[in-house]
Amino acid sequence: MKMQATKGRQMEIARIMHAPAEWVEANTPVAEVARRMKEGDIGALPVGHNDRLIGMVTDRDLALRVLGEGRDPGNTTVEQVMTPGIVWCLTSQTVEDALHMMEQKKIRRLPVIDERKRLVGMLSLGDIAGAMPRQLLGEVVNAVADHHP
Repeated sequence: MKMQATKGRQMEIARIMHAPAEWVEANTPVAEVARRMKEGDIGALPVGHNDRLIGMVTDRDLALRVLGEGRDPGNTTVEQVMTPGIVWCLTSQTVEDALHMMEQKKIRRLPVIDERKRLVGMLSLGDIAGAMPRQLLGEVVNAVADHHP
């Protein structure tokens, strides 16, 4: 998808991300992660180990990799079911930069880090949708939502 220059997409990510962002330690039981997601109405949480982000766990991961595989939520850690590796963006990047990453990686949420490499927020398609012109929204959603593995 070729991006056209628009006022909404030239905006810095820091202006539209939601903050603060929560994260979980890799050894956290998935039962606790599910509880935190429910309480905070959160669909994804970054996973950390030794002060570094190492992956992302989504509500979909919990459904498919815990329930779908018959694992015990009390004895399964988030590291066992998370999606390893992490794609992130910087507070100083533009929304256009974030959209490009989301489109390339087919992801819907990005952790946002600052210049000190600290997690400071999360950026979702919903955050971007609220900042961009309506006529481009469908194009963006289609590009990111193409087959999601």
